[in-house]
Amino acid sequence: GDYFGMGRCPGGWDGEYWYDMRNYLEELTEEERFKSRQSWIMETEGVDATFTYAHRCADRAEKFLKEHGEEDFLLCVSFDEPHGPSLCPEPYASMYKGYKFPKLPNVCDMLADKPEHQRVWAGNGIESDRAALEMDGFAHLLGCNSFVDSEIGRVLAAADRYADDAMIIYTSDHGDFMESHCLDGKGPATYDEIVRIPMIMRQKGVIEPGGVYNHPVSHLDIAPTVLQNMGIGSPELLDGKNLSPVFSDPETRINEYVFTEFFRYETDHDGFGGFQPLRGVFDGRHKLTVNLLSGDELYDLRNDPYEMKNLIMSPEHEKIRDGLHDVLLENMNKSRDPFRGYHWERRPWRTDAREASWGYTRMTRQREHEEYEPKQLDYNTGLPMESAVRRK
Repeated sequence: GDYFGMGRCPGGWDGEYWYDMRNYLEELTEEERFKSRQSWIMETEGVDATFTYAHRCADRAEKFLKEHGEEDFLLCVSFDEPHGPSLCPEPYASMYKGYKFPKLPNVCDMLADKPEHQRVWAGNGIESDRAALEMDGFAHLLGCNSFVDSEIGRVLAAADRYADDAMIIYTSDHGDFMESHCLDGKGPATYDEIVRIPMIMRQKGVIEPGGVYNHPVSHLDIAPTVLQNMGIGSPELLDGKNLSPVFSDPETRINEYVFTEFFRYETDHDGFGGFQPLRGVFDGRHKLTVNLLSGDELYDLRNDPYEMKNLIMSPEHEKIRDGLHDVLLENMNKSRDPFRGYHWERRPWRTDAREASWGYTRMTRQREHEEYEPKQLDYNTGLPMESAVRRK
């Protein structure tokens, strides 16, 4: 499909409630479709809340909760807003006019010791006077963010009324650079501005309100947590971990590490500089990012929270760097990363990397579990495989 989806309910979901952006656009006239993608209409004619995708999603969520709140259910409510064009009604459309977003120190990060693709991405921004940057061009984005907060509030109010024992999880897919590191939007990088996103959970009688969890958590942990909450249990094939022990003891550390990856490449509308494969690992303090086609990165977020100093070549951090690298490589094997290979290990800074080899770690495609499919057959024998490492 394209950015807006296909407008067709996939298997396993309720067709009466399925609603993607293709469904939304098909409710509009051609003129309305065009206007729904133009931010200038907020200035020229205004936007009614009922015209927005977010409002129509919240309407459907309220209806679902009213009709099914007393049942066991899984409801996913996904808003495209505040993503551009950031349409929103008054007072949100103008409430941030003239507001200057706080300028973080990394707005002046000129990327001197950073990967080449980031400097290409930044373009002329590197040459501009970053100290003089006004940070006042985000009125529609911030206004739309507040508007979506209000729509989320409608859904939460309906949950309180019709399903007050429900587990509620709030998160996002990514953040926005907003000029940090001379960059905008999101893309092939692991800076906190785009990968450190909200994860807020609540459930009456289960999760203590007001608690803060200070250890790494991944989106991969959501599915096992939901399954556990529904009494199903988590299958071995899922990489994430059940977070429920944290609900009673916020000091419990579930993950020693969390991982990030990027290899998106679309010629349709957002090529992002072409193929930019990236893998990263974070232990709660140090963050290692391997950018396969350009320079790599290591940051100490305790001493450098704005990720200004790339420590990848620092002799003092060699042990930490190589340890994180080992963890990352092992995860690529364990998760059967389709792009794994010797080139991720043989980095310019890794002095003890193994020799390049065509077979590399010789891992099979299938993991060692049989929950949903029988063991694959060994290539050399035609018999069920005995281990996840192919025979030599």
